[in-house]
Parts: sequence; C-alpha cells; structure tokens
Amino acid sequence: MMRSYDGGCAPVPLSSAESFIFMDLTSLKSVQQFVEMFRARGLPLHVLVNNAGTMMVPEMRTVDGFEFHFALNYLGHFLLTNSLLDILKRSGRQGSRSRIVNVSSATHYAGVVDMEDLNRRACYSSHGAYAQSKLALVLFTYHLQEQMTAGGFPVTVNAVDPGMVDTALYDNLWSLAQAMKKPVAKTLFRTPAEGASTTVYAAVASEMEGVGGRYVYNGRKTRSADLSYDSELQAELWKKSCELAGLREN
Repeated sequence: MMRSYDGGCAPVPLSSAESFIFMDLTSLKSVQQFVEMFRARGLPLHVLVNNAGTMMVPEMRTVDGFEFHFALNYLGHFLLTNSLLDILKRSGRQGSRSRIVNVSSATHYAGVVDMEDLNRRACYSSHGAYAQSKLALVLFTYHLQEQMTAGGFPVTVNAVDPGMVDTALYDNLWSLAQAMKKPVAKTLFRTPAEGASTTVYAAVASEMEGVGGRYVYNGRKTRSADLSYDSELQAELWKKSCELAGLREN
C-alpha cells in the first residue's frame, strides 16, 4: 500500500522490507521523480491513499508558484494519482479492485472553488484556501470515479473525512486558538489511530469492494457538500488541473 503522511514530504513504504522513496508533494518535479522511481521497481499498486496535507498556513507559494494549500492538499495528489493510474488499472481485477482514497475534511462543506483565482491571489484567507483544497479533492474523487466506471476499469475512488484528529496539523493555529485547543483535544479530538480508521476502512474493508464515488465518515457513506456534485465544476476543475500539472486531458 502506498501511503502519504501529514506534510509535503512523504516517505512511502513500498514493501514489507520497509523500502522508502522520498516525495515532496509541493513540487511537481518531485512527484514526477517519485513516479519514475516507483515504475522502475515494477511493482503492482493496489491501494493509493492521498493523505498528505497542511492546514491554516500563512500565505505562501510553492516552488512552482502555486498557493501552498492548493498544491500540497490537492494538485500534488492529482498529478500523483493520474501518473500512477495505469498501474492501478492493471493491478486491479473484478472482485479485487484497486482503491484510491482521498482524505478530505468536513471543512470542504464551507469550500468554494474559484476557477478564476485558484491560487487565492486576489483575497487570501488560510481557512478559505484550506476549504477550497479539500473541496477540490472531493470534486476530483467523483469525476475520476465516473471515468473509471465509464471505462470499465477495476478501480474505485472514494473520499473520506477523518474528523478532528489531534495531530500537528493544528500547529498553525494562532496562539490563543492553540491554547484553547489543548484542554479540549483529549475529549473532543480523535487520536491519530482513531482518525486513520475511516481511511483504513475505505482502503481495505470487504464491504467497500466495488464501491466508489462515495464520501465516507465514521465508516458510513455520507452526503458531501452540494457543490461537490456539480458535474460541470468537476469537469472544469479537472481540465484546469491537467493544464496546471502538465498532463494531457483524458
């Protein structure tokens, strides 16, 4: 199983021997280099979990000039997934499909995708940028699943919401908010293991075999934001993402 960790730098275990390949999801070149190294190993790929992320960081740009949340939380995963899609297709089969799991957030319900300003240059808000990136992941999930279904490929794509998890993602909150978080974290927040449970469920549960195009929370299929079901927006974001990532549109 390929996994990614919180943050842009993702060590990815490739076998039981704990072999790792470094990848920085804020850099399109780094993603491309990872894909080349992974392909050279000739391994199958049955599960891809797109989990790396950041939240509420000050306005900054990646080496490619993209807004940081958009690049790390969404565009890097978009490029990675599409670059490995042929391997996922070959690795799956009917009754044992390959699975793609995109880790979103309840914050996506407040998200707005501004197709004219995906990099948030006109008016920056760290919360708005984070929400947009997580909504983009859900839009991507549904559009890709439609493609897999239409092509008859043995790959399913789902988005999951891990809930509020006590991780370093909250380190970027302003000091007063961090002080307020600490006393409630143990009672209101999930542990990292608890937060990962929904992702693991989507990745390996037998009842999720053949199930795609869903938003999963607490082990249950849940309705995502109304905007995430906008097929025109899905297609428009897909086309723009291909352009930004240097991919040919399928």
